[in-house]
Amino acid sequence: MTLQTLSIHRPDSHPTPQVVGFGALNLDRIYYVDRIVKPDEEGFISSIENHPGGSAANTIVGLSRLGIEAGYVGKVADDEAGRLLLDDLSSEGVNTRGVTVSNGRSGACLIMVDGQGERGILVDPGVNDTITTADVDTGMSLKLINNAELVHFTSFVCRGSDTSFETQKYVASHTTADLSFDPGTLYAERGMEALMDFISRARVVLPNDHELKLMTGCRDVRDGADMLMEAGAQWLAVKMGSRGCYVTDGTSGIEIPSKKVSVVDTTGAGDAFNAGFICGMLQGEDIETCGRMGNVTASISIGHRGARGGLPSRDEFDAAIRVL
Repeated sequence: MTLQTLSIHRPDSHPTPQVVGFGALNLDRIYYVDRIVKPDEEGFISSIENHPGGSAANTIVGLSRLGIEAGYVGKVADDEAGRLLLDDLSSEGVNTRGVTVSNGRSGACLIMVDGQGERGILVDPGVNDTITTADVDTGMSLKLINNAELVHFTSFVCRGSDTSFETQKYVASHTTADLSFDPGTLYAERGMEALMDFISRARVVLPNDHELKLMTGCRDVRDGADMLMEAGAQWLAVKMGSRGCYVTDGTSGIEIPSKKVSVVDTTGAGDAFNAGFICGMLQGEDIETCGRMGNVTASISIGHRGARGGLPSRDEFDAAIRVL
C-alpha cells in the first residue's frame, strides 16, 4: 500500500525542522506492577496504559514542546499502532514527512514499572529494523536531514538484521548536519569501534554511565569520557540517574547533581534529559548550562507516568529553571 492511500494526517504546515530525530518508533504498552518479576516469580498488574514512544521520538517531542522546530525520520507499518504514532507526532508539531509507512507490524515495547518507578522492557522492533538507504534517499527523509542543523540518532534493536543500523551509519557519514548520539544499551554493547561513524562526528554523545562502561570498558566515568573525546566527540554528557550528570568538552569536566524529586516513572528520563540538553546546545548555551537544562527536563519527566507524559512545555521548563 502506498503512502498516498493511507488515512494518516500529515499536515503541510510544519516548518522545516531545526533538528531531526532518526530512530525507532514504538507504541509503549506500560504495565504498572507490584514488582518486576525474575524467572519463576509471579507479580501483579495494577493498571495498563498505552503511550507513543521510541527513544529518539521522545526526545524530538520534548524538543518540540520546548519550542524547537523538529522533524522525524523512521518507519511504521500500515496498522493501528502506526497511525497512532504518526498522529501523535503530528499533534505535537513534529514534521513526519520523513517517516516511511510499509507493510508489516509497527514497533512496540512492553514495559513493566514497579512502585519505585524502576522498569523492565521487552521490545518488538517490527518494521523499525527494516529501514534501508533507499527509504532515506527517496521521499522527504533526505531533504529533512540535509536541511536540519542537527540529526539526533538513537538505537534500533537489530536482532534479525543490521539494515537500519547500517542506514544510520550511511546518513551519519554523508550528512552535513551536526550529530547528537544516544547509543542506548543495544548499541553500546557493540563497543566503540562499531560506533565510530557516530562518535567521530558527534557534536555531543549522550550515554548513561552503564552504556559508557559498555562502550569503553572503563569503570571510571572520567576515563570513559576521555576515550570518547579522543575518538572525536566534541562534547559528552553522561547521564547518572539520581546522581545527575557528568559533562565535558575535553578541556574541563563537571559533575552536576540532580534535583531531588519524587519518582513516579523513570521511563524516558534519559530521553527527556537529551531534549533539555540539546535545546540548550541549539540555543548556544555553554556545556554546564546544557547539563543543568537536561537535569531539569529529566526531573520533571520522572514525576509523571509514561515516557512523554512529563515532558515539559517551555513555560513549565522556564519556571523550573528559575527556582534552581
